[in-house]
Amino acid sequence: MDVLTENFSTYGKGFLGTVELTVYASLLALALGFLMASFRAAPVGSLRAIGTAWVTILRNTPLTLLFFAVVLGLPRFGLVLPFQLFAVLALGCYTSAFICEALRSGINTVPRGQGEAARSLGMTFGQTLTTVVLPQAFRSVISPVGSNLIALAKNSAIAGAFSVTELLGTYKTLNELGFNIIWTFVWIAVGYLLVTLAISALFALMEKRWGVAR
Repeated sequence: MDVLTENFSTYGKGFLGTVELTVYASLLALALGFLMASFRAAPVGSLRAIGTAWVTILRNTPLTLLFFAVVLGLPRFGLVLPFQLFAVLALGCYTSAFICEALRSGINTVPRGQGEAARSLGMTFGQTLTTVVLPQAFRSVISPVGSNLIALAKNSAIAGAFSVTELLGTYKTLNELGFNIIWTFVWIAVGYLLVTLAISALFALMEKRWGVAR
């Protein structure tokens, strides 16, 4: 307990950093995932190509490499941002590819006749997607989306290597101060456990409230 009690503020800053990264990157991932899933289901070939390329590239790119591309590549094009924002971009874009595929699998579970019925009533593709298809699709993919966001929370540990304040990075400071490395990592693991359990509990409630009965 000495490691925790004597360094509570250090752990606290790291924990809050991880929570902030997780929340902001999750919002970005959900927004981009929704957009790319819409592109992949669109009747326009160019939009489907954009969605397919986005998913293919990001799903097959190591997250660490993506961090390097964002942190070192974007400033070369004149885009200079705080490291935390770079981390949010890397995590959010990476996870959005997996969110997109989860949503697309849900879209495929919605009977095609419902979309055709909506279009026969004069609804546009956007209206059909947002008011008829995606609400039903999301009900069937609540659990997979939650799993992807849990993975995002754990992946945020990579940000510590890029000068971002987060939970895993606290071990460097505590190791330099001479604290037991094993207990240092035990409390770090507890912090990540709290974050992932909170996400799990949230999506369990959502699935209980809106999920498709199986």
